[in-house]
Amino acid sequence: MDWLGGWLGGWFGTADFGLARFVLQRGIAAIFLLAFVSSALQFPALLGEHGLLPVPRYLDRVARPPGPTLFRWRYSDTLLRTVAWTGAALGLSVVAGLPQRGPAWVPMAVFLAMWLLYMSIVNVGQVFYGFGWEILLLEAGFLAAFLGSNQTTTPAVTLWLFRWLVFRLEFGAGLIKMRGDPAWRDLTALYYHHETQPMPNPLSWFFHHLPRPLHKVEVLGNHLAQLVVPFFLFAPAPVSTVAAAAIILTQCWLVLSGNFAWLNAATIVLAFSAVATPAVPAVAPGGPGMPTWFAAVVLAVGALVLVLSWWPLRNLFSRHQVMNGSFNRWRLANAYGAFGSITRDRLEVVVEGTLGDPRGGGWMEYGFRGKPGEPGRMPRQWAPYQLRLDWQMWFLALGSPGLNWFVPFLNKLLDADPATLGLLRHDPFAGERPAWVRARVFSYRYTTWAEWRGSGNWWVREPLGELVPPVSRGSH
Repeated sequence: MDWLGGWLGGWFGTADFGLARFVLQRGIAAIFLLAFVSSALQFPALLGEHGLLPVPRYLDRVARPPGPTLFRWRYSDTLLRTVAWTGAALGLSVVAGLPQRGPAWVPMAVFLAMWLLYMSIVNVGQVFYGFGWEILLLEAGFLAAFLGSNQTTTPAVTLWLFRWLVFRLEFGAGLIKMRGDPAWRDLTALYYHHETQPMPNPLSWFFHHLPRPLHKVEVLGNHLAQLVVPFFLFAPAPVSTVAAAAIILTQCWLVLSGNFAWLNAATIVLAFSAVATPAVPAVAPGGPGMPTWFAAVVLAVGALVLVLSWWPLRNLFSRHQVMNGSFNRWRLANAYGAFGSITRDRLEVVVEGTLGDPRGGGWMEYGFRGKPGEPGRMPRQWAPYQLRLDWQMWFLALGSPGLNWFVPFLNKLLDADPATLGLLRHDPFAGERPAWVRARVFSYRYTTWAEWRGSGNWWVREPLGELVPPVSRGSH
């Protein structure tokens, strides 16, 4: 059957996309590695046995989780850490190129294992794992299982599936913007976005102060990259390569201007599926053919995704377009989108505690790692790592329902819980229990150039009121 494998490799595979496979496999694995490490470090405090939204309590409450999970019948923090560190080790092995050296079934098994392990985490992660880049990583990880190994040529069908994923990701985001907020249509969205985005980075202040005409050019460029360029991903090379380069350039601009976890990094990696290069054996080796069984599996996966794509395709052209949603329990062929509406004013929830009488002074502020806090503290770079608590604090300030986890968070602070304090940058009481805690709402805006030069502050903030009045242990 060697002749059949060679014929399939010549007709079914492509030698011009070896670099694409190299980047896709290692890039997706690197993001899995980051996601698993993030879960190992943050999940127990947020969702563990004694977390803010304990998984055992969640599983007792729901009829069934939104998808398959290893924790359906048993959860423990030890099992969670075992799953997370196992997934991280698998991701590291692909980054190092080890599974790719074997037959095609080896990287397939490794990627499917990472997909199932991370899906187990996401499906019990509740609000802390309710982001579009979670299902994006799951779908990308599933497709990466069918890229083959160094012993096979790169399957063309799998590359087309990746391009279809990038198309949904970008075109869906473009449509949701145009449908969702007039600021995208009149090109004024970036008058606000750099200041009000969930987690600014060190350059966001400077991007905000760019001339307003340039902000309009940025928005127009974004529309072109998301509403026009994605169609050219399906064109022959070199047109597809140019389209991928335009998407990658746009994503790099977003990396410079904000912290969006691994969304931008994943988009950059996935866009390489359309990058055609001459064969570079030293960088991306590939065999001349592929096993018949592997070709059959790839075709079957292609047919499966084609069938499942009916739902996201219909969603793209719906007036009630869903943003970041799954249409099946396996998190495949999803709908994507981001920032369908732009916040005009920035609100922040500031958490404080005191050791004394709440009617007196002595209130001190808890410091978060990523979200804005003290006006003089420069925003930090965290992406592609995700600070899940900090992201939820942004949604909380917008008025999204969050007291189901926020009240337990305040209780943990009253108990000086070490795991919860470990999620923070600064505990003003150095591990001592405060007598009272409270949450206040502030308006935030960037300083002007003159204010920044005069004070060194990045933010100006004004108190607006209380979200949660002073509470103590046993008072609620």
